[in-house]
Amino acid sequence: MAFSLNKTYIIITILLFLIEVGIATFIKTGFIRYTFGDYLVVILLYYFFKSFIKGYEFKIAFSVLVFAFFIEFLQLINILQVFNLQDNHIIKIILGSTFNASDLVAYTLGILTVLCIDFWV
Repeated sequence: MAFSLNKTYIIITILLFLIEVGIATFIKTGFIRYTFGDYLVVILLYYFFKSFIKGYEFKIAFSVLVFAFFIEFLQLINILQVFNLQDNHIIKIILGSTFNASDLVAYTLGILTVLCIDFWV
């Protein structure tokens, strides 16, 4: 595994992070908040790792997708309540609080998007 700093991916990561913060802060309901935000978060994570790791696109993409699915399934078992964190606003934003199968579709489409972009660029 080759580690290197990719400035383009770092800039993409920062921009996506700012968009995600904007969505979390200013948009409280609807498609943008619930579905598009989930679509973007896996893209953000993928480009974060690509900022430091050269190559391994499929492994990174698959790892990010598995991580996203894992977090979503933690929501299914109400992990915030298990650890009595349901009132922690920051953790609730980061981990989410409710399982939704459509989120799994959004994560998958996000990963397919970055793989297509990397394949064609």
